[in-house]
Amino acid sequence: MTEKLDGTASLVTGASSGIGAATAAMLAARGAAVAVAARRKDRLEALAAGVRDQGGTVLVLESDVTVERQATEAVERTVAEFGRLDTLINNAGVMLLGPMEGAPLSEWQRMVELNVLGLLYCAHAALPHLLAAAEDSPRRVADMVNISSVAGRVARNGSGVYNLTKHGVGAFSESMRQEVARRHVRVSLVEPGATATELAGHNRPEVLENLSAQFAGTERMQAEDIADAITYIVTRPRHVAVNEILIRPTEQER
Repeated sequence: MTEKLDGTASLVTGASSGIGAATAAMLAARGAAVAVAARRKDRLEALAAGVRDQGGTVLVLESDVTVERQATEAVERTVAEFGRLDTLINNAGVMLLGPMEGAPLSEWQRMVELNVLGLLYCAHAALPHLLAAAEDSPRRVADMVNISSVAGRVARNGSGVYNLTKHGVGAFSESMRQEVARRHVRVSLVEPGATATELAGHNRPEVLENLSAQFAGTERMQAEDIADAITYIVTRPRHVAVNEILIRPTEQER
């Protein structure tokens, strides 16, 4: 059975669209009070309106997690509003692909700043609150879910720096998992394959053309498919930790 999340509080980064928005809605439907963080406040407000229409509790946080102060404030405002933090979904990320030769250095910097530093800032600020929640909540467990990618498993031509960031997320997650496992904070890694979100849309036109050809005819997953996997992770009973989920479309070969 899927456990309810009544009485818990969650923070979802990158919640203005895609996996983040779908996850926030699902967690709220399970009874969690949800803080949604992203830079696009108008998108967050639209998401929040839908959550409230379904009877959920939501806090909108206009935040750029690549800025340490803003990432920390997102966590602290969540705790101030809801009185606790039981679940952190580190979802904010960017995927900028293409050959390394001649690549804009700004793209590499952007991926490191968001995929690595933004995640670290949120994890660092949230960890004390997650540890506290694991001690005093009725469920006696807390969760940090870090969103990686198939690219965090295998390095491939044309995605070197994206591979770098996602492999780093995996290593960080496993190390933290070991550190806090006996204190009942579960650290989980989710590695989606091709998913129909805005993620690929930030690439240069020539890269987009190559991606379209690569996945032509493949039925991609939807954001809700990944949100369902995340919700499964955080609703397990206290004695069950889902450490890692690699999830691809059925037709994706690699």
